[in-house]
Formats: sequence, structure tokens, C-alpha cells
Amino acid sequence: MRPLLACLLLALALPVSAQIYKYIDANGNTVFTNQPPDGTPAESVNLPPTNTVDMQTPSIPAETSDNSSAQSAAPYSLLSLTGIPDDEAMRANNGTFVVGVSIQPRLQPGHRLRLILDGEPYGQASNVPSLQLTNVDRGEHSLAVAVVAGERIIQQSATETFTVQRVSVNSPARQPASPPPPPPRPTPKPAN
Repeated sequence: MRPLLACLLLALALPVSAQIYKYIDANGNTVFTNQPPDGTPAESVNLPPTNTVDMQTPSIPAETSDNSSAQSAAPYSLLSLTGIPDDEAMRANNGTFVVGVSIQPRLQPGHRLRLILDGEPYGQASNVPSLQLTNVDRGEHSLAVAVVAGERIIQQSATETFTVQRVSVNSPARQPASPPPPPPRPTPKPAN
């Protein structure tokens, strides 16, 4: 059965102009080939035309040196961060938290989201609108999200400023718990 399937797949992969022949071999297996066998009756197989689909490539706006014209030609009408507190510090004892991205219309093929933390690219680019930051130092930071194609920035959100509040390394809350007391020793049995 597998040789038959392999022959069928090979037959379908051949160009339409190639002639395909079908015959039964000495073991009773059906064989498809592009050359008629010698001394064995074979019938010609007519294949239907193959299906084709034209691939459409997404249009990416051309880069411009003028920032204002680049923003007016921006492919996304909405690009902003969500989940960052406005007036209070963000409490993240281990410096890990998640921010969301609001984007309209949906992310185009080939585009990815990447965070910009304190003016530097942060983490891997992703197509998921929920991005995690890990072990961010306490204090004030700036954060933005950019839509990138490879390493090129297509569009960037407004920069948000926020403060991370973490437990101090010297805080009593971070002190390791006292080790449990050792188990009591068994009392020796009196000798008889």
C-alpha cells in the first residue's frame, strides 16, 4: 500500500505535460510511472489540471525620513499599552508583570510587537498582545510598544512613565524563614 501511495504522490507532483502510465506488476501491485514498461500492458492515465493560487503579499508602507508623515501613513489607527497604573506605583515584588497592547486593526502578517523599556528594545518580538516584563528594577521607568517588521520599527506607541515598587532586599519580609527545629532524638531503651 505504501509503494502505491508513494507512486501516486510522485505522479501528482509531475508536471501536467508529462505522460503517466499505470500497470500491474508481477506481485499484483498497481504501479504508476512516467515510462511505459517493456512487455507489460499499461494504460495511459489522464490527470486533471493542477490547482494554483496566486499569493498576495501584504503592503508595507515605505520608510520616510519625516516622522510626521510616517505617523500619518501609520498602518494602525490605535496602538497603546494597557495595564499600567496612572497615578500609583506598580507593585511587583519580583519585578515581573504583564502589560497589554491595544491595537486596531489587527496585527498584519509579518508584523510583531516589541516592548521598548527605558529607550531600549526589551524581550523578543511577539504577535501576542499581552507581553511580560521580568525582573524589572524598582524605580521609575518609561515603556512603549513598537510594531516591527524584522528589526525595522513600523510604528511606535506613546511612551508611558510608571514606577515599579518592589520589596527591598534588606526587608524583613525577604529574610528566609527560620529552619524548622531538628526532630527529637529517640530515647535509648534501658538495657536489661
